[in-house]
Amino acid sequence: MPGLRITHVKALLLALVIAMAGAPLYVAAKTVDKGGKSKFTLCLDPGHGGKDFGCIGKKTNEKTIVLNVATKLRDLLEKHLDDFVDVVMTRSDDRFVTLQGRADVANDAHSDLFMSIHVNSVAKSNKRRNVIEGCQVYTLGLHKTAENLAVAKRENAAMEMEQDHKERYASFDMNSLEGDILFEFAQSQRLDRSIELADALQNSMVSHAEREPLGVRQAGFWVLWATSAPAVLIELDFICNPESEKFLDSDSGTTRLAESIYNAFASYLNTYGPPLLGREVNAREL
Repeated sequence: MPGLRITHVKALLLALVIAMAGAPLYVAAKTVDKGGKSKFTLCLDPGHGGKDFGCIGKKTNEKTIVLNVATKLRDLLEKHLDDFVDVVMTRSDDRFVTLQGRADVANDAHSDLFMSIHVNSVAKSNKRRNVIEGCQVYTLGLHKTAENLAVAKRENAAMEMEQDHKERYASFDMNSLEGDILFEFAQSQRLDRSIELADALQNSMVSHAEREPLGVRQAGFWVLWATSAPAVLIELDFICNPESEKFLDSDSGTTRLAESIYNAFASYLNTYGPPLLGREVNAREL
């Protein structure tokens, strides 16, 4: 009944306000005893892994591509920014990690930023399946369109591979009004920084990796909602497009994508990271 529905939503909002009053969603940076400086903690999340292959192409798969890109990105960060950045990864090999497990890695490390890396695809029935291309970057928010909802459902589907997923994610219903309210509440705490980074990532992948721009979007991804830091989810390109898959499966392609993400992160770090001793970090250091 409509009256009961409204009452339920009001009760949920009140509970949220009370719960969050003494517990801000954003977690402060981890302090590292290295010359008295506080290091910025970045959590890299290569999507899928193990029994969860993600999107599958004709020659490779999502879990392999994103791990390659994340590993190259980590190596770049450790080479150029080791004095300023701690990098943690939700997985560094081919293993299955639950969605909650990924958020736990980020939160336990007191991460200042969470970046989840993925590869896109569309249904086999889609007439543009072999030609669709381009990069997308998502921040947390309402789905807005059926297309955004479809991507969120595909990435969130990993939770169904967990034996206890019905109990663990019992309160998570991405189609409910209550779920929308939860997303909006969490989003408001850290959205500005997430969107700023998402814009930089999109521009960098277009200019440096020569990917087609498909824009910055919002959708209800579990890992973005459950992570306490500013967070983005990156869709590198479409594996269902043979030409895009060839790029994603190549050493040069994964290198350029890793460099693109590095460049965008460097710009973000210059604004929100610890003092960089008077120097700016950018693509020229690669």
